[in-house]
Order: sequence, then C-alpha cells, then structure tokens
Amino acid sequence: MAYSREIYDAAEKVLSKRRKMAEDDAENRRNEFYKSCPRASEIEHKLASTAVSTAKAVLKGGDTASQLQKLKEENLGLQQEYSHLLAEHGLGTLEPHYKCEICHDTGYVDGKMCSCMKELMRSESYRRLNALTSLSLSTFESFSLKYYSEEPRKGRPCDRDIMRSTFRYCVSYAQKFGLDSPNLIMTGGTGLGKTHLSLAIANEAIKKGFGVVYASMGSLTAKLENEHFGRESGTGAMDSTRECDLLILDDLGTEFRTSFSSSAIYNIVNTRLMLKKPTIISTNLSINEMIAYYSERFASRIIGSYRRIAFVGRDIRQQKRMQDE
Repeated sequence: MAYSREIYDAAEKVLSKRRKMAEDDAENRRNEFYKSCPRASEIEHKLASTAVSTAKAVLKGGDTASQLQKLKEENLGLQQEYSHLLAEHGLGTLEPHYKCEICHDTGYVDGKMCSCMKELMRSESYRRLNALTSLSLSTFESFSLKYYSEEPRKGRPCDRDIMRSTFRYCVSYAQKFGLDSPNLIMTGGTGLGKTHLSLAIANEAIKKGFGVVYASMGSLTAKLENEHFGRESGTGAMDSTRECDLLILDDLGTEFRTSFSSSAIYNIVNTRLMLKKPTIISTNLSINEMIAYYSERFASRIIGSYRRIAFVGRDIRQQKRMQDE
C-alpha cells in the first residue's frame, strides 16, 4: 500500500516517541535502583570490565584456559547476585519495555517494515480521511424519532413507524457487525438522518476494533483526483477505501461529476464487492437518477448487491432551524 510522505513521517514520529518514552522509563528505573542499591551499580561496572579483563588474560599468555574459566565463573557469580538484587527490589529487568517487542519501536526488522509500522500508517490514513466527520456527535443515543410525523399515511405506516424500523435495523446491524455484514444503501431526501445513523454504525464498528473509513463523496473524489493526477503524493485514499473493514460513502451524487470520478466510484464499489467487504452508501438519488448520473451497470450492481434502507419524513435540519427562530 503506497502512502504519502506525510503518513510515513507521522508514523515514524509516533514510534520515535514510543521508543524514547520506553528508554527514558528504563533509565529512570535504573537510576532509582542504583540509588537504593549501590552494590548493583558496582556489579554492573565489574561486568562491563569483563571484556577488558579477558583481553588482558589472552595477551598475558600463560595458563589462559584457567584464567578465562576463572573470569567466567566470577562473571556468572556476579550475574546471579545482580539478578537476586533485582528480585529483592521487585524488578524483573531494567531493559526498556517497548510497545512492539518485534522491532523495539524502530518500525523495521532486518531492513523490512514491521507490522506495527504498517498498522500505524493504516490508522493514520484512516484518521486523515475521517478528520472532518462528527463521529463523536453521531450516536444511536443522540438519534431522536420525535422529528418524524405520526400522521397516518394512506396505504403505508406513518413516517415515525417506518423510521423506528429503520433505526432498529441500524442498531442491530451495528451490534452484529462483522466482515460478512451486508452492504447497505440508505435512500431518502436531505436531512432525514442517513449520515447520522451511518456514523452511529461506524462508531460501534470502531469500538469493536474494525477499521472504518467515512468519506463524503465530494471530498473523496477530490482527493482521489489529486492523487491520481499527481497533485498529492501517494495512493492512500484509494488504498484505504479498498483495505478498510467498513467503508461509508456519504451523499452519493453530490460530488462534482467527471468521467474520472464516475469511474473511480464504480471501481471502489465493484472492488469491495469482489473482496466481499461491507460498504454503506447514503444518497438522495433514485435508481433512475443513478442510471442517469452514472450508468445502468453501476445501478445494477447497487440493486443486486445492496440492501435498501428507506428514510422518510421532513428535513430535520429545517425543523430545528424553525424551532430556533
């Protein structure tokens, strides 16, 4: 996965901070230990001088084997005493406690990128794509049905009953979310709660440890174009939409439409279908409008592979503005 220089730098900065914290903590523990146990400091200095003593024994000649054996026994004795002192002070080791024991928070092992570095870059890429969303403000608890009418409708339930079913389905979807969850397309007019409930699902998926990318279609297609035409380095946006566990594409149809953006959107949808990864799309478009805006092939993929979730009622944002006036 190709990331921009900024993503690499951000991940390396995190690792550098982790490494420094671990090493500073180890140094503080060492200083405290030696302060309370001077004998341990003496032992460390003696152990450090073993190499010099060994070299001198070799250069001096004579019965080198017996001299080296004697140094080895002294060394083992000092190590055992040091371990005993550590145990007496409730310490297992004075070595740094790195978060990643594989690479010791360097990001690389034998010249190859460590899994912790890859995960940091993946998380940073998600964070940047999600930076402009109100994830923390969109929860199931903050969703209210009071804005949906209870007025009976001829031939169908009232708006509130329909939205109660929609709400319950979204809650159940979030509770059971997994990599085999179905794709959803949320349809309906502006301001009916599509974004709110899709982000509420995202919140619950994130709590379970899944990688989630939320993208408004306008900002996503602009970012994809910038990366594709070299105005931004890397291919992070397209890669993230492919690799995340759950992708949420908000406001399909509001993006500035070009042949590139239409093709990119189809490729994202089609690729995730082939990878069998769940996607949630919200849109104000009808199926006929999808055909007109994109293609019959695109609309067919949506009809055949997505479960439709209907949103009905009056624009909630307008209702709130009227109440504030």
